[in-house]
Amino acid sequence: MIRFEVDGPIAVITLDRPECRNAINAEMASGLEGAIDRLESDDSLWLAILSHVGPAFCAGADLKEVAAGRSRGLVTERGGFGGIVLRDRSKPLIAAVDGPAVAGGFEIALSCDLLVASSRSTFGIPEVKRSLLAVGGGLVRLPRMLPPAIAMELALTGDVIDAERAHELGLVNVVSRPGEALADAFTLAARVTANAPLAVKASRELVLDAHWQTDREGIDAATDALVELSQTEDFSEGPVAFIEKRPPVWKGR
Repeated sequence: MIRFEVDGPIAVITLDRPECRNAINAEMASGLEGAIDRLESDDSLWLAILSHVGPAFCAGADLKEVAAGRSRGLVTERGGFGGIVLRDRSKPLIAAVDGPAVAGGFEIALSCDLLVASSRSTFGIPEVKRSLLAVGGGLVRLPRMLPPAIAMELALTGDVIDAERAHELGLVNVVSRPGEALADAFTLAARVTANAPLAVKASRELVLDAHWQTDREGIDAATDALVELSQTEDFSEGPVAFIEKRPPVWKGR
């Protein structure tokens, strides 16, 4: 149900339960958490793409599991819903969406750092239409990422928006042609992995922390991170490669 493949420094994690629109059951949640564990523990991997099989990215929770009283299996202790929405990570994750990402599926996409979506993709938290709540992060992350009125509209109407609208609102980084979201995610990933991986990890953490920091706190944190980075081999490689007019060879240490 969860596939893990490696292409150089990039891992591809694939939701592979198309017969159920990649709805999350206990096996999917456990597998997705395990995939993140593998990404984080392998120093040769710098980034991952979260993709999918079938016409839907993810329909959210498997309602058959919920109706059978097995909803607790959809949440892991470290990762929360789907084993991912609350999972601590240090490496970037790009969602490659080529179809509907709704309810918990949208919340999984929102837990990623970057989002590539094809023009046939749609996004929404329709839980209120079934007297449910979006408890996988949608009601927390959307108000941080969108204008307040738009976040409230999505939360109260449960309506979906298309990829173009999501791009206009800043939720989506790249809009792709149908069938090309994964390829475009690889292109975006290559732009990230061309850079020093330790600097990328530190920059990601600083950007995420900035939501809760004052300017002084953020600048102090960045300064501390730079001091730590200056002790690495890659810190020396960057200027040397520039002087020698060659591409840097990053080692991640």
